[in-house]
Amino acid sequence: MTGRIAFQGELGAYSHEACRQARPGLEAIPCATFEDAIGACKSGAVDLAMLPVENSTYGRVADIHALLPGSGLRIIDEAFVRVHVNLLGAKGASVDQVREAHGHVVILPQCARFLREHAIKGVVSSDNARAAREAAEANDPAHAALASELAAEIYGLEILAQHIEDQANNTTRFLVMSRQADHSRRAERMMTTFTFRVRNIPAALYKAMGGFATNGVNMTKLESYMVGGSFTATEFYADIEGHPDDANVKLALDELQYFTSQTEILGVYPADKRRA
Repeated sequence: MTGRIAFQGELGAYSHEACRQARPGLEAIPCATFEDAIGACKSGAVDLAMLPVENSTYGRVADIHALLPGSGLRIIDEAFVRVHVNLLGAKGASVDQVREAHGHVVILPQCARFLREHAIKGVVSSDNARAAREAAEANDPAHAALASELAAEIYGLEILAQHIEDQANNTTRFLVMSRQADHSRRAERMMTTFTFRVRNIPAALYKAMGGFATNGVNMTKLESYMVGGSFTATEFYADIEGHPDDANVKLALDELQYFTSQTEILGVYPADKRRA
């Protein structure tokens, strides 16, 4: 398979690692922001975009949930990537020499225990791979980065401490985005992601959710966020197990229509085997 896939961050970022794992045949293209990665895919400059949506330790990536509904892209796959955090430093350095470890705001809480035990100050960087590149440029034993083994390989850094994340199951869920929707059934276990806005009537959300319960549809995610900065307009983002063609899912989605003013399917895709 040939083509290009965009991700947010620099070469060596965890999103780059996700691209290698989920789409090894594609050329990974770094982008400065999530908006840039989405824009590159939307314009046709790349074929796909790899976007992180949640981490098992840190929680959701809030920016993504706000960007997805208006992105014009559709989810065609999900990828669960085991995130190993490593302390990377200059060649010949040791952990006891490190005074500062730079990493993204999301990565710092994932290894807080290690940093505290070694009296290392966590410093926020815009990107883990950038932190690795800057640590390589500084070549200072006191200056380290929190990043992947891939980043160590790319920037010629030494792994001073390996797999220092606090949680042994630290995992990030990524979504593979495309300009074209693919609602074909490609696996026995499928997922459907959609957004909706409830009508302004009493108990609308409760009634909208009732159809999923009565039809035996498992909802694995439900989140809300304000629309356009308004306190009165709320949009909901949901993941459910199943395919829209499944009888029970179809009934649940039909019932949802009665209590919503707007519903949009963002993607239908195979469940990652690591979801279980």
